[in-house]
Amino acid sequence: MTLHHDIERLAQPNDVPVGYMQRLREYYLALGYDNPYRWAHYAEVPFCRPTKPIAQSRVGLVTTAAPYKEGAGEQGARAPYNAAAKFYQVYSHASDREQFLGISHLGYDRKYSTAQDRNSYFPMVALQQAAAKGLIGAVAARYYGAPTNRSQVTTVQQDCAELLALMQQDEVDLAILVPS
Repeated sequence: MTLHHDIERLAQPNDVPVGYMQRLREYYLALGYDNPYRWAHYAEVPFCRPTKPIAQSRVGLVTTAAPYKEGAGEQGARAPYNAAAKFYQVYSHASDREQFLGISHLGYDRKYSTAQDRNSYFPMVALQQAAAKGLIGAVAARYYGAPTNRSQVTTVQQDCAELLALMQQDEVDLAILVPS
């Protein structure tokens, strides 16, 4: 696994696949921000071909879901948006042990989604089933949490570097990234 630190390789702001992004840029400007929101994406995808078959690979799961934060208010399914539940450091947790994970710290459509199905934002059960069926070699010993409140530079240069180091320690061959 390699990590690309070259922030300049990100695609141009108008190189986007989904029309709602332009509406959100305009919304940010209307709110008084000095510049429109810019999603991070690469003009050329910096991924590489797996070096071995998926059925022989150890797979890690990276999530933006947050562990429970004591004293931060409501964080479970159906919770309103809760900025106090945000986390600011990369974390990891044993893949075979249950832990509360919530997405109350994220902005998502609460009218049509309740966040009651944890598998929709944290598919560990499906990953473990894939390992049991021999579709993947194994599930990594830990899963990994990526903060969502960082600048693009901090995300790429700090958080991704920390996530990569953890996955290298766990000898992860492939990673599934699950943004909530």
